Amino acid sequence: MQAQVYLVDDEASIREAVRQWLELSGHPVRLFARAEDCLAAVTPDFAGVVVSDVRMPGMDGLALLERLQALDPDLPVILLTAHGDVALAVTAMRQGAYDFLEKPFSPEALLGDLGRALEKRRLVLENRQLHRRVDDQSALARRLLGVSPGIVRLRQQILDLAPTPVNVLLRGETGSGKELVARCLHDFGPRAGKAFVALNCAAIPEQLFESELFGHESGAFTGAQGKRIGKLEYANGGTLFLDEIESMPLAQQVKLLRVLQEQRLERLGSNQSIALDLRIVAATKPDLLEEARAGRFREDLAYRLNVAELQLPPLRARREDIPLLFDHFLAEAGARLGRPVTPPGAARLAQLLGHGWPGNVRELANAAEREVLGLGAPAAAQGHSLADQLEAFEAQCLRAALARHGGEIKAVMDELQLPRRTLNEKMQRHGLVRADFRDSPADD
Repeated sequence: MQAQVYLVDDEASIREAVRQWLELSGHPVRLFARAEDCLAAVTPDFAGVVVSDVRMPGMDGLALLERLQALDPDLPVILLTAHGDVALAVTAMRQGAYDFLEKPFSPEALLGDLGRALEKRRLVLENRQLHRRVDDQSALARRLLGVSPGIVRLRQQILDLAPTPVNVLLRGETGSGKELVARCLHDFGPRAGKAFVALNCAAIPEQLFESELFGHESGAFTGAQGKRIGKLEYANGGTLFLDEIESMPLAQQVKLLRVLQEQRLERLGSNQSIALDLRIVAATKPDLLEEARAGRFREDLAYRLNVAELQLPPLRARREDIPLLFDHFLAEAGARLGRPVTPPGAARLAQLLGHGWPGNVRELANAAEREVLGLGAPAAAQGHSLADQLEAFEAQCLRAALARHGGEIKAVMDELQLPRRTLNEKMQRHGLVRADFRDSPADD
């Protein structure tokens, strides 16, 4: 966003003259006759500078400075003063004003001041953005656990997409965490304070689907006793998560496409058009374009939903995350059920690592809950020989050590007490590449 100058002066001739100087120099400017109007227009992280006269009716420049300082202490404010107000302006600078210019001032003096102030503002905002990015990375790593390259990459993609307004399609197997990823896209973006609404398209009978999605007025059909707000309207301003979107009836796909194109909807039984501002995150197991080619899904809707696509790795493709996830689910289940938790030993870890986990993270969470309840470990290693389980455990140990040390081979050798040749052979056998673990600290 281009930096802007907000100019506050109660004299129309000065406002107009300064506007011409600034626009000729390439600075977008917005004019205010009253300090109160300028204050209402300034938002946190405003990418610009405020230039204000000191002497004005109502709120004066010093009061405006004080209010802006409370909003953002780093916002540059340049004061315009008459000759007799210089001592007052010096006091204001001690209170946080960026600079002051004594009237009458030259265009060059104002432009020089503005250039320095705008550069300072740009650096402040860039620094804030970097800090937020680091904070978001840490917060997301606590929500979406794992050190595997696939999950590290997924977290980065979420942070890249969360601030954007585009619709996102999630591809992943049952239990791989699609709703959690959808919530993260919502929670780490600008819609975080608005509603997140989830709808499983496979769980709704076809005859009720339109009412569930679009809502209805009283008497719209037999049994419609009162007005109902549909999921689309309820998610207005926020995010609508449509799970198993491939199950949506074709008739409703047409209506959803129209809503997405026009950003408006009508409840069943109503002629009133309601404006919508929402983001769609949809999830599917099959490829929607293949479904479209088979005549089971509308191709135009598939393209409308799939502006960006995220692939969620199955648990079997991120085995190094299993111990961390299992410990997390054990702790959660123990706290929820009021039961003591015993960390898994080596034999149990080998079982967990040797299992195929067709139900993915959801199945692992269920296994942790069963363990806390003392119901016995599920047949996690059925169909896997002892040799296979030991191989899986060895691979997990190597992956975890490589992730902890960012791919530094010497540190891994020291931790695992392995000679270089043996470590190289084991990494090659398990398909582990050092470069995949660089810049992936264990606390990510």
